[in-house]
Amino acid sequence: MNRTHTNGALRIGDVGKSVTLIGWVAKRRNFGALVFIDLRDRTGITQLVFDESNADTIAAVRNEYILEVQGTVVARKDKNPQLDTGDIEVKVETVKIINSAKTTPLIIADETDALEDTRLTYRYLDLRRPLMQKKLMMRHQIARSMRNFLDSQDFVEIETPMLGKSTPEGARDYLVPSRVHPGSFYALPQSPQLFKQLLMISGFERYYQFARCFRDEDLRADRQTDFTQVDIETSFLNDVEIQTMMEAMMKKVMKEVKGLDIETPFLRLSFEDAMNRYGSDKPDNRFGMELQDLSEIFAHSEFKVFKDCLDNQGVIKAIVVPGQATMTRKEIDKLTDLAKKNGAKGLVTLKYKDCKLEGSALKFFDAATQQALIEKLHLNDQDLILIVSDAWERTCNVLGALRMHFRDVLQLVKKDTFSFLWVVDFPMFEYSEEDGRFYARHHPFTRPKESDVPYLDSDPSKVRADAYDIILNGYELGGGSLRIYDQQMQEKIFAILGFSEADIKERFGFFVDAFQYGTPPHGGIAFGFDRVAMILSESDSIRDVIAFPKNANAKCMMSDAPTPVDEVQLDELHISIVQE
Repeated sequence: MNRTHTNGALRIGDVGKSVTLIGWVAKRRNFGALVFIDLRDRTGITQLVFDESNADTIAAVRNEYILEVQGTVVARKDKNPQLDTGDIEVKVETVKIINSAKTTPLIIADETDALEDTRLTYRYLDLRRPLMQKKLMMRHQIARSMRNFLDSQDFVEIETPMLGKSTPEGARDYLVPSRVHPGSFYALPQSPQLFKQLLMISGFERYYQFARCFRDEDLRADRQTDFTQVDIETSFLNDVEIQTMMEAMMKKVMKEVKGLDIETPFLRLSFEDAMNRYGSDKPDNRFGMELQDLSEIFAHSEFKVFKDCLDNQGVIKAIVVPGQATMTRKEIDKLTDLAKKNGAKGLVTLKYKDCKLEGSALKFFDAATQQALIEKLHLNDQDLILIVSDAWERTCNVLGALRMHFRDVLQLVKKDTFSFLWVVDFPMFEYSEEDGRFYARHHPFTRPKESDVPYLDSDPSKVRADAYDIILNGYELGGGSLRIYDQQMQEKIFAILGFSEADIKERFGFFVDAFQYGTPPHGGIAFGFDRVAMILSESDSIRDVIAFPKNANAKCMMSDAPTPVDEVQLDELHISIVQE
């Protein structure tokens, strides 16, 4: 095969050249003595013209046959501005059928009528679609840009083990039974957290890795069981220095991959501000509809729902949805269901029409309260008001979910707009009433803010972490923190989290031991690389930017994994299956 050009390469300046092309048949059109075929490869499409001299050879040719053709480039009479090669076509002189193809179970084109299960079952065909190839090529461009930046900043790419120790804290581990150590298991890494910190103790100072990670958790559109994390760790830099470096990396990526110049430094919001304004610790700030606190207005209200909430140190907050006072009772009920799904006990709804409020809850509000609401919320005609009263974080989360619902339903933002920001000053711990203990909000190795260290002894709930998340368009692109490097501090954090000496030795013994040998101040960040690719390629699902993803039930439709294995394999691993 002596291909001279790819199918996306030829232009009007190539007219008169003798060329050899190879590719898949994307479309065939018969016009009597002439046959036109679109020949496709990953670079694009070239139109071929066949006359009667090749009629017998191509008589049986249909979509997805692979052809090798030799011919001359000529100018097209009916130019196609939709194609990069639309000014030319190739008049074929010889043709060879490299391989035939069955009729495919899905249309190989940007627009296909196949359901997702069909696309995933025949993923190798789905990936022939130009749209899908562009997404994976963009993924490659993003990776290349990130690597080039990190290399330019003296980072060293180092691989860490895939088979490690199970340290359950968070998502469930994927376990791998050991044949040579009966009854013992490796765990696939949820992240390389301990190893990258050990690399800092080892003195490498700047490390990165495109790490494969695994979490046995329920899936959704932006989550997979096995995923790629751009893992980054540095020594001797503070939080702002790390963030500034990551901003420079993303600025480079956006310019090289999207052709966009983004402004730096990024906006920085505290966790508290992000929750109070947007109802989320990963806020989309491309549109308004910010949360507003009504607690003061209802401070003396006798409305039992609001009174009980405030008596229990809760808050009352609202969002205003412009122009949606026309919503029906059925539509309002669906909003209430969405609020309850996100933890609310209920949802108070009001409408502002003809300069007055409407709603069943108004009978509990006097005229002064109603006027205060109108002024506080700056209401306009046909506004819809949604009010939630509960504990602070739950109230914020519920209204944040409603806000994002209206973003999508009302199409308030465009996919091709991008807004980066940092969320900082996260709480160090979260308390579980059910378990009666504190849990690490990020992970047990996150450093507390220096100013909050005294609260470790008096009130751990007040401690903020030196942690930071990078956010894009309402998605968490990555999260990081400064790490604890003092052994006594690490022991104190373990104690607050309720770890016994035996727990620490069993889970983290090798890691804690390393702290005794001169641990440098260090910190880092990990980007969800698949999510970055999903957002920049303007995809609706993370599965579109992963070559061979799992479906929502964590199953590979193409290979049928996971599948049972035979008894011999189980016996070698000292495992027996118990039927429930």
